[in-house]
Amino acid sequence: MSDTIVTSIPGLATAHHAAAPAAPVTPPRALPGTGTVNLPMTKALNAGLRQAMRDDPKVLLMGEDIGPLGGVFRVTEGLFAEFGDKRVLDTPLAESGIIGTAIGLALRGYRPVCEIQFDGFVFPGFDQITSQLARMRNRHEGQVVMPVVIRIPYGGHIGSIEHHQESPETYFAHTPGLRVVSPSNPHDAYWMMQEAIASDDPVIFFEPKSRYWPKGEVSLADSGVPLHSSRVVRTGTDATVVGHGAMVSVLLQAAELAAAEGTSIEVIDLRSISPIDYGPILASVEKTGHLVVAQEAHGFVSVGSEIAATVMEKAFYVLEAPVLRVSGFDTPFPPAAVETHFLPSPDRVLEAVDRALSY
Repeated sequence: MSDTIVTSIPGLATAHHAAAPAAPVTPPRALPGTGTVNLPMTKALNAGLRQAMRDDPKVLLMGEDIGPLGGVFRVTEGLFAEFGDKRVLDTPLAESGIIGTAIGLALRGYRPVCEIQFDGFVFPGFDQITSQLARMRNRHEGQVVMPVVIRIPYGGHIGSIEHHQESPETYFAHTPGLRVVSPSNPHDAYWMMQEAIASDDPVIFFEPKSRYWPKGEVSLADSGVPLHSSRVVRTGTDATVVGHGAMVSVLLQAAELAAAEGTSIEVIDLRSISPIDYGPILASVEKTGHLVVAQEAHGFVSVGSEIAATVMEKAFYVLEAPVLRVSGFDTPFPPAAVETHFLPSPDRVLEAVDRALSY
């Protein structure tokens, strides 16, 4: 496979060769005696991207303002300086062109990682994702791989404007051929990014914007669980609550409040939205007999709907109450001044838990 990249991006229309890495950047320093680092999610994602690029010269980054600026959230900060403009490509404001170019690069053996600057901007590239990217492997009976990662900052809690805080994950989870994941903490962000880039299937990587800045420990030795595994993050005996991305933090807050009142809640981080790992969910429901599914996205025809239906089918005889859902309302995402009324809160989660336990 040639190392030559041919791209139709304006200003980069001629063939060129992948640049040799610049002087190495110092990797995250582990805490003494722990093998861990304390990072916000933005830095953990950055470290995951850097590690993947060092491991494989075929990994390229593409997106708007991701080069010298480092992206609007600074997730790609420093990567342009280390790897150069042949591997960190600033693109025009053209999401369809970004995805289309990534598909062509993947067909030539590269592993492009595309950044969609904000969640609501993914829709101009929706046709390329669902009509081409998702179908390419099936169209060629598995003989063609499509190792493209699409990074999408998503979700609310940042007081932004229309098209800048939405939760469009259901559209992509509904589409066969796409893998869809969302980390809730820096450790998972670091490892899941590398695992997504290593995947030969396209991965839609949803990054919860409201969790970009809180710090957390990142183990540099082990990911803990595979990319498409859900995980129990707090054990409990009375009710099970499930969520993904930023919602996991809300569920943990709800569980803490419930514990003060004598109710024990088990919290499960979904991590992977498609495929869904039902093992820990079903095992937990068998123990608690109650399930509440929470999400920021609209409730109608959603990830929460799918989980509720599947658990009702597979665990009907151990359930002591219907599966209940907590979600954003079925309206367009509201202005920042009223977003707290739209987004599920710990109180709304606890109200659903109380209803489930009252059956």
